Amino acid sequence: MWYLCVFYHRLLDYRRPEVESLAELFATEEINCETSSLVEWRLPEKHHIDSPFHFVSLPSQDIARKIANRSLLVKGIYELWGQGTDYEELEKAIKEYPEDRKLLYLTEDSTFKIVVDSFGKVISSEEQNERIQGLTYIPFKGRVNLKKPDHKFWLMETDDYGSNNGLPPVVQKTIFFGREVGAANRSLLPTYQLKSRKYLGPTAMDAEMAFLMANQGHAGPGKLVYDPFVGTGSILVAAAHFGAMTMGADIDIRVVRDGRGPNCNVWTNFEQYNLSEPVGLLRADNNLPPWRPGLKEMFDAIICDPPYGVRAGGRKSGGRKLLKGAVGPYTVPDTKREGHIPSTAPYSLAECVHDLLDLSAKMLVMGGRLVYFYPVSREDGVMNSVKYPEHPCFKLISSCEQILSSRYSRHLLTMVKVGVYTKEMEEVARERHRGFKENHAKWLEEGNLHSAVFESNEGSKLDRDSKPKYRGKYV
Repeated sequence: MWYLCVFYHRLLDYRRPEVESLAELFATEEINCETSSLVEWRLPEKHHIDSPFHFVSLPSQDIARKIANRSLLVKGIYELWGQGTDYEELEKAIKEYPEDRKLLYLTEDSTFKIVVDSFGKVISSEEQNERIQGLTYIPFKGRVNLKKPDHKFWLMETDDYGSNNGLPPVVQKTIFFGREVGAANRSLLPTYQLKSRKYLGPTAMDAEMAFLMANQGHAGPGKLVYDPFVGTGSILVAAAHFGAMTMGADIDIRVVRDGRGPNCNVWTNFEQYNLSEPVGLLRADNNLPPWRPGLKEMFDAIICDPPYGVRAGGRKSGGRKLLKGAVGPYTVPDTKREGHIPSTAPYSLAECVHDLLDLSAKMLVMGGRLVYFYPVSREDGVMNSVKYPEHPCFKLISSCEQILSSRYSRHLLTMVKVGVYTKEMEEVARERHRGFKENHAKWLEEGNLHSAVFESNEGSKLDRDSKPKYRGKYV
């Protein structure tokens, strides 16, 4: 069935992939649900792709409701009763909508509420009442209940609001009327906002983005989610909220063990929200993972934000002198082991991503998801064709850009494991990595990303009026 999906006007590239991921997640829970073509999209006539109004085909009303209730970017999903460019056209469309579908929600023993909403314009209370009174041709027989109605109906307008207010263009006025199937729970964001969290670090993931990543990774009950760059645990907090078991690792022992004291550490964040604590937090190096030989297919999802070298540089075990062969391996005396902090050396983005893909190919179950951020240079403020890291065990299913500045953005990549990890696969992956590194040498080498982000932008050819403002870093 086709529904009207109304999005919040935020993170535009992330909206459809989130709905598609959640549709697949909930479809696997239903018996006899066809998964070959779960989601189809189309735009209302003469609407821009960045419009908040989209038509979406979903397998069932129950899946539509679950998606709306869990999504961060869906404002609501509605059974559309009619649409038009004016109220006369809307009335005709509603009257033509099948009676058997309408009468189920218009009975005498039910309660209802009508909400008037708009996009790009403000409708006064008086105008809202006038629009509601104009719907008398709909045979409502139940009672009005503004607090807890059995059925909620929405009258939504979008109009020609000009071109300089930061919103996508509108060719013609459109009015929608429909029954609410499901609505978003935005209370998550105030509850988990970073400014109220007890333990934070400079790279703590924004709460909204952490929940989006958890949705892309299908975090839920019975799933084990791993973050190899756990830091202060923001991503695992989001996964634990959805009922997943969590596990993390970090190379900095001071983060995973000490924090800022016994009452301010990673564990404190889970206690603050009454969430299940991680099954384990390891001091581990992504370059030298601690797993015993032969251990594989352990995690349902690996969700992380690898270090790019912007706010925090990547590190690996060994130390500069050891890696260069200037000194030999050092054995820590037993008397110094307890408080010892191992030496580390710089860890390039190219090497880090290769190790992440290799780890994920080994440790994810078949069909498991790898979700991670990858930085991209926007030359002259425009994203050219981007080649993402590849691995023969994975299929890339979505990439979502978040513009951070005129010269720099990051893409959330969601990959699904589709092949069994073998020695042959490992060698193919190593060859692909060599080619990838050669083609991205100037961008991936240590220090270049930081320079691209923070160097002066003087002399740039960027025409600031050539890029729609609503596609900027604030969305």
